[in-house]
Amino acid sequence: MWELVGYIKVSQTRYLTLKTLDSDFLMPSEIAKSTGLRTTQISNALRDLKERDLVICLNESARKGRIYQNTPLAMEILKRIDK
Repeated sequence: MWELVGYIKVSQTRYLTLKTLDSDFLMPSEIAKSTGLRTTQISNALRDLKERDLVICLNESARKGRIYQNTPLAMEILKRIDK
């Protein structure tokens, strides 16, 4: 758990991505617009977060318009970071 907390805290992009998905499901372009980051940065962060089971893609087979959501593990990590 603490390894993942550090992994998120060391990257503003990963943190903002999870924070933006806090209680919503969004496309990478929506996250980018909300955070002011580039879509490519968000897409890279989502790929990394997905590999660590912190986000899930709700429509994996879509080529465009993929929708992401935090996992319960990501929600727990955000609680610890935001205390």
